[in-house]
Amino acid sequence: MTILVDSDILIEVSRGRDRDILLKWHELSESDSAILYSPVTAAELWAGAHAREYDALEKLFRSLHCAAIDNETGRLAGDCLRQYRKSHGVELGDALIAAAAVLNRANLWTRNRKHYPMKELRFFD
Repeated sequence: MTILVDSDILIEVSRGRDRDILLKWHELSESDSAILYSPVTAAELWAGAHAREYDALEKLFRSLHCAAIDNETGRLAGDCLRQYRKSHGVELGDALIAAAAVLNRANLWTRNRKHYPMKELRFFD
């Protein structure tokens, strides 16, 4: 299985406060699953990070695989924005994350499912 982890989950993992997420994270990290993140997620975490968190973030991102954002990802994200921006308020970052998950055949792990109304997207529980 391939999992793309959304920003909200990685924030909880890096802060270590949500026991359920940490347990699931530990189980996932011990499995054969590929764990991906998007450059959008990296940007969101780095934008909110304090200097004292930099080392932990570096270590966290080194342990994961970065899903590329390329022309195909941009096109699919653009299609998503065209379809869902007005009706569901989908923003560019979420569209890029969703497109990366679909193109990598990954289940998206997020607590913000309302940000991702795309029918072709699968979620990790």
